[in-house]
Amino acid sequence: MFEDITSYSGGERFLRVGAHSHVKGLGLEGLKARPIGDGLVGQIEAREAAGIIVRMIKEGKMAGRAVLFAGPPGTGKTAIACAIARELGKDVPFVSLSGSEIYSSELKKTEILTQVMRKAIGVRLRERRRVYEGEIVQLEIKTRRHPYNPYQEIPDHVVIGLATKDDRKIFRAGATIASYMLSQGIAVGDVITIDAETGRVTRVGRSEEAAEKYDIAAVDEKPVPRPGGPVEKEKEFVYVLTLHDLDQISAQSRSGGLFSLLFGAPPTREIDNEIRRDVDEMVKKRIEEGTAEIIPGVLFIDEVHLLDIEAFSFLNDAMESELAPIIILATNRGMTKIRGTDMVSPHGIPLDLLDRMLIITTRPYTRDEVKKILEIRATEEMVRLSLNAIEKLTDIGEQSTLRYAVQLLTPSQIIARENGREEITPEDVEKAVKLFSDVRRSVQEADKWKDKYMY
Repeated sequence: MFEDITSYSGGERFLRVGAHSHVKGLGLEGLKARPIGDGLVGQIEAREAAGIIVRMIKEGKMAGRAVLFAGPPGTGKTAIACAIARELGKDVPFVSLSGSEIYSSELKKTEILTQVMRKAIGVRLRERRRVYEGEIVQLEIKTRRHPYNPYQEIPDHVVIGLATKDDRKIFRAGATIASYMLSQGIAVGDVITIDAETGRVTRVGRSEEAAEKYDIAAVDEKPVPRPGGPVEKEKEFVYVLTLHDLDQISAQSRSGGLFSLLFGAPPTREIDNEIRRDVDEMVKKRIEEGTAEIIPGVLFIDEVHLLDIEAFSFLNDAMESELAPIIILATNRGMTKIRGTDMVSPHGIPLDLLDRMLIITTRPYTRDEVKKILEIRATEEMVRLSLNAIEKLTDIGEQSTLRYAVQLLTPSQIIARENGREEITPEDVEKAVKLFSDVRRSVQEADKWKDKYMY
């Protein structure tokens, strides 16, 4: 799943629009779906069923279950899965995986599935630490000669003056803090935080007063206000990590040693189960202490029929774990073989696993729904369409696929601009259709020139 990412480079705005960046939620009022809402169109029954799933997740009643979206291609299965994650909250991890990806890595299939499941479980950690926080009003870094190189100077200590709206303090700190400040280019007028236990310095930003008085504000940096209260204080820090992040941190701390220090050996890609057990115990202990909170995320596996019997067995067992994410699967297959066997099963999934799933079906869109989705995507991609062009694209969406019609938006816009227009006309769409084939025309071309293709 992609998000809109806005940045500035050389004064120009850059916007990346993802396939489902227009989806903001399920578009529900209570448990009733609006015909058009939060970027979703139609699929009323599927969205209302998804709303019930969200309620079950929030009430902690989805343990040991999974959700399966089954429907033809291009009927909104991935969009509704994204909407479920949006409904659960902004900190909820959403991990998307295609069924074929477990075969395209050097890692074992079960290791890939374990990692993506743990990436889909967030942990909100809270820590209270004693810190020094304020705007730098005085900064003097003293140096001394390097003990082994008389021509090089190294930091010896630093004199720092910090001020808040209510307090001011000047103190002397050692070489470690001086080195941190030099490495980050910290200067008078910056707002910083110094951890009293570790000495780590964090630059919060340029203070508003200093930015107004001395600087032209940087394009990519917004000035921050001077903090209030005392300079020395206890402050709560909140970090949101995933279980996989904690696994990696723990694995790297254990796999250190002389070799990795000297030669920079990369961390192992596979993580030992003992490390994961220790991380789980640490998280459970922090939860009992009230300094951590689990955020169950969503693991979305598309094309789930491409998993094999071994992967299905692993998922069946993993769903029973105490620390399991919400597993949402999607498929566009009907009766087909379970990969790795000769058994035919609905959606290519073993019956014992299917029996533990809540199955939500999606249906093809109507003409009006196709038209509305195209209008939403055109707005999201900042594409202007004439009335005749939107009708032309709707015809294409009905005759071919909705995805093909959506993909023609940007090529049609480029063709229109080349002809000196901002608004797309049916002629621009027709030109794009001639240049870019849909699946049906591509197959026809392949059949026409089959004697020329390699076998």
